[in-house]
Amino acid sequence: MTTREVSGAAVGRALPVTRYPSPVTRFWWRFRQHRLAVAALGVIGVLALVAAFGPLLAPYDPQYIDLLRKSQPPGDGHLLGTDRLGRDVLSRLLYGAQLSLVVAALATAIAATAGISLGALAGYGPPWLDNAVTRLIDVALALPTFFILVTVQAILPPNWLNVVVIVGLTTWMGPARIVRGNLLSLKRRDFVDAARLAGATPLRIVVRHLLPGVSSQIIVFLTLGLADAVLIEAALSFLGLGIPPYQASWGNMLIDGQVSILSGQWWITLFPGLAILIASLAFNLFGDGLQESLYG
Repeated sequence: MTTREVSGAAVGRALPVTRYPSPVTRFWWRFRQHRLAVAALGVIGVLALVAAFGPLLAPYDPQYIDLLRKSQPPGDGHLLGTDRLGRDVLSRLLYGAQLSLVVAALATAIAATAGISLGALAGYGPPWLDNAVTRLIDVALALPTFFILVTVQAILPPNWLNVVVIVGLTTWMGPARIVRGNLLSLKRRDFVDAARLAGATPLRIVVRHLLPGVSSQIIVFLTLGLADAVLIEAALSFLGLGIPPYQASWGNMLIDGQVSILSGQWWITLFPGLAILIASLAFNLFGDGLQESLYG
């Protein structure tokens, strides 16, 4: 074998060039290391399916009153028992999942829209606009948010749409601060100057070049914000200031059971309370896993 053949054989046996994993692959590898976050993602998937198909799975009408079967313990045709009006707890839990989670998702979407818009105006706009938005954020953070919610909801009639709007407009400060802080640093980068010299409008620069750089932080905040929205909706409904009492929601189910629990009817309060706990815990654990996977 000649020297050229030996060299060719050696080259043929050379190890293949190692490819660097994509950002998505690296993120998924890190995320899989957080077993609690993976489990939380599975729980969130189940909650999404329950919210989407819960009314189809409910064995009874959640509003149907049967006084002959009131306050029955789990079993005997009612898997999770009945409340003090004879309504099926499982059916109300499934319908309540849809209403509670939809309200939390819409409120979080409103908070994200308002926060991202104001944060972008402050981060990329002129200094006077930045000062105005910053002062607005400071004032909003200084106010006791929950007492504002209670006051406004006490004035407005009980309505799920009012809950969505009020919760969304009192929780926008977090995404606004995140977007503003990142845009203040990103707008000085060379790629922004290049886009500006190429004739890109300020709106295009913000949407196409700046906001993608903070999208991961916004996603993490929204995931954690969903947990807060679930708890706020439940608290307002529990106080009688959220979802109307005749509609099935997890907070309203807690109201129905707060009197009965002293009489030993634990199931009326236990199951909606567990649903609220599991939902908020799943969103928090998933958000923590996202944060560590993206920035860890």
